[in-house]
Amino acid sequence: MTATRRLQALNTPRRITVEADDQARPAAVAFGRRRLAVEARHETWRIDDEWWRPRPISRTYWRLTLEDGRTADVYQDLVTNAWYRQSYA
Repeated sequence: MTATRRLQALNTPRRITVEADDQARPAAVAFGRRRLAVEARHETWRIDDEWWRPRPISRTYWRLTLEDGRTADVYQDLVTNAWYRQSYA
């Protein structure tokens, strides 16, 4: 008998809550019930892709250092305005 394996997507973004400052930059992020202030914003970049599809990709990414010293990459989906954490590990 052969074992069946399920395929899983790697690095699937997770929805998070972000508090933005008056310039729409992340000021705090919440992972579940834990809220962490943003200590530093290191870089930002934007991706606009697949504009011809029914669900285009339009995102603004931020690389952040949080108050506990962790680095986090987050993005705002500019189509839905939802925020996500993108993990690359």
